[in-house]
Amino acid sequence: MKTLFARFVKDESGATAIEYGLIAALISVAIITILTTLGTNLNTTFKSVSDKLQ
Repeated sequence: MKTLFARFVKDESGATAIEYGLIAALISVAIITILTTLGTNLNTTFKSVSDKLQ
């Protein structure tokens, strides 16, 4: 039982998968934030152009 617990503590494959998951989540949040900001700016620009054309 002691060797099983020691082997479980030394196994880092689960930690690596969690780290990759956290990195992917962080990148996803950054992309969503950037695209939302870009969409808002584009909407404002097109509205301004539309208002000037009228």
